[in-house]
Amino acid sequence: MKLTRCTLLCTAALALAIAQSASGPLISNLATAKWDHDKDGDSVVLHADEKTGALDLLVRFPAGHVIAPHSHDSNERIIVVEGDLVLREDTGEKVIHAGGYAWLPAKQVQRLSCSSAGRCTFYLSWDGSPKSHPAQ
Repeated sequence: MKLTRCTLLCTAALALAIAQSASGPLISNLATAKWDHDKDGDSVVLHADEKTGALDLLVRFPAGHVIAPHSHDSNERIIVVEGDLVLREDTGEKVIHAGGYAWLPAKQVQRLSCSSAGRCTFYLSWDGSPKSHPAQ
């Protein structure tokens, strides 16, 4: 996922938030979701809060995909649905397997990649604006 992709997704999410109604449940299933496609991977905006900028997103990337190092303005939660996602830190690598969860604090540099033989699908949630910044 390139930073420009995240910027585009965030902008699209804000536009979607205006069109979404907060009065009822929003439901999306992997098999029937309306995935947006680009050269890096696929994504589905699940929910966007126009007041706080919070965003819920499903993404999927092919095996071996490396996400450019970056940070976000808000805390991020990840739940891996399919595959293995590697989080690289100064202290080493941690693998988040399908069903696994990660909480990443705002402003912390993220170094993520899909290390499984097949694609990686994961749920992302930010508690505020997910605006991203390239790692220094």
